[in-house]
Amino acid sequence: MEENQIQSRRDMEELLERILEPLDSYFSEGKARIPLGATSAHFGYDIAEMEAFSRVLWGLVPAAAGGAWDGRWECHLEGIKNGTNPEHPEFWGWVHGIDQRLVEMAAIGFGLAMIPGKLWTPLTETERHHLYQWLDQINQYDVVDNNWHFFRVLVNTGFDAVGMPVDEEKQQESFDFIESCYQGDGWYADGPVEQWDYYISFGFHFYGLLYAALQKDKDPERAELYKKRAARFADDFIYWFSDDGSALPFGRSLTYRFAQVSFWSACVYAELPEVDVGVAKGLIMRHIRWWMEQPVFSGDGLLTIGYAYPNLIMAENYNSPGSPYWALKTFLVLALPEEHAFWQVEEKPMPQLERVKKLAAPRMTMMREGSHVFSLVSGQYLSTEHSHNDSKYAKFAYSTRFGFHVPKGVFGPEQGAFDSMLAFSEEDGYYRGRRRTEVTDWEDGVLYSHWKPWRDVDVETWLLPAWPWQVRVHRIHARRPLDARDGGFSVPIDVDGQKPLPDIQPDIEENDHVLSVELPAGISVVADLSGERLLEAGRTEPNTNLLYAAPAVLPAAVSRLSGEDGPVWYGTAVYAGSRMPGSVPEMIRPSGESAEVVFNGKTEATLRSRLEE
Repeated sequence: MEENQIQSRRDMEELLERILEPLDSYFSEGKARIPLGATSAHFGYDIAEMEAFSRVLWGLVPAAAGGAWDGRWECHLEGIKNGTNPEHPEFWGWVHGIDQRLVEMAAIGFGLAMIPGKLWTPLTETERHHLYQWLDQINQYDVVDNNWHFFRVLVNTGFDAVGMPVDEEKQQESFDFIESCYQGDGWYADGPVEQWDYYISFGFHFYGLLYAALQKDKDPERAELYKKRAARFADDFIYWFSDDGSALPFGRSLTYRFAQVSFWSACVYAELPEVDVGVAKGLIMRHIRWWMEQPVFSGDGLLTIGYAYPNLIMAENYNSPGSPYWALKTFLVLALPEEHAFWQVEEKPMPQLERVKKLAAPRMTMMREGSHVFSLVSGQYLSTEHSHNDSKYAKFAYSTRFGFHVPKGVFGPEQGAFDSMLAFSEEDGYYRGRRRTEVTDWEDGVLYSHWKPWRDVDVETWLLPAWPWQVRVHRIHARRPLDARDGGFSVPIDVDGQKPLPDIQPDIEENDHVLSVELPAGISVVADLSGERLLEAGRTEPNTNLLYAAPAVLPAAVSRLSGEDGPVWYGTAVYAGSRMPGSVPEMIRPSGESAEVVFNGKTEATLRSRLEE
């Protein structure tokens, strides 16, 4: 395989070997654990070592099914024997309620179902008893009411494949819960939450398609249902991907990186007729090539915690050193034989997509300009407060080219890095932006939200596309004095390290309430449509953007609210890309409680407050 020319089945095998080979020196003596680093997760070091072992199986099982690496598989088989043996020093231990080990059981259940001849057949009766007893704990404990129910489904599917007892009652309980999560139009929610992120693709649909492929003869009706839903989801999900192979950075668990494209691997594996194999191949291969161009590996070849570079600031409390290996789900295609159409067809480019696309279920408006994909979002949030929930779900926009920031500290706009957000401060430097919304709705293609950064501060925000611009209109009724910052996209100051940072000066221009910041990485523009605010180009702390580590310049519209003037209307147009657009949207205020957005002589939207003051 030439460097990053990943195209064939052999190339994929070699890439997986490159990813797995550095792990060899980290295996424990009994092969049941892989201690990878000093950083921790909420479940501690012991379980983290088991997690690293298990997550490798997502790539190794399909490779073994395709006939690769019997020697490497033997190492893992020894680890499974020892890890499930209560008398062995490396025993993985017994589960205690909601437990990370329930998550990691799914990969072993998947292995039992896909390669029983390599995982189950070689075991002695005692070893089989140990494995069954350990995995069956998932039927004895509750699981989290989200995608975790599929872990139970996969374990029981594995039991069924090797003729061991299946807990039909628990299996049905999980199937029923999964049904309760279905929202229509191919979309699940990740439990009883307002969350539509990659857990829908690499969680619900990935596992559902595994089940559909593995159980198509025993449970054909459910298999067809899962495939039908996945096909509908594919029509929307493809909008999250760019022509250059990158995917939209949005939501939690982004450290799983190229698992973003694993849904398409599952579509091919489950043989969805609605998904063009050549298009799926192009999506998968371009995506993997894009990731292999990013500095995501450590010096000794380990996948790191982070996104486009190693970054603990953006991590969740469940990210251990082995967590990123969930990315190996994408290697599911290695289960397909060489003669399969996937390996024989040429990659196809992205199909022709609408440049503005409303995705109703996830409350997103997707926009495309060349290879730049960006989204407008309102109303997503998790009930569980994982790290930086507001940054990962509640910003106004997300971008494949300019990423998004998470805060590095709590004081000031430089530490807070409030891109794509209206953030408020009580004149003391401590800022609050949008988190949960009181109300989220669609108004003729416009995303509306009502949110309250304080109990006595009401903000109504409308997000609408005026391609290639995004427009935000805010109606703010603050009953206390506040500073407000409405930030656009940031642009990194340094992209290649060829110059000392002080020598790189952004080209900043302000004219007629429009501020542009231009650097080699692109241009970011903020236009104050209300004509009442100051425009400012501030800097962000390094290592806060998920796509680039360098400090960035972040344009924003800045104002001060007295808290005594009643409702105030602001309009902001935001653009980021390669060149300044030719014209700028306008906001017209025909009456006190409404506003119109006009672009190129056309009224894009008429917006009216829903609040009774």
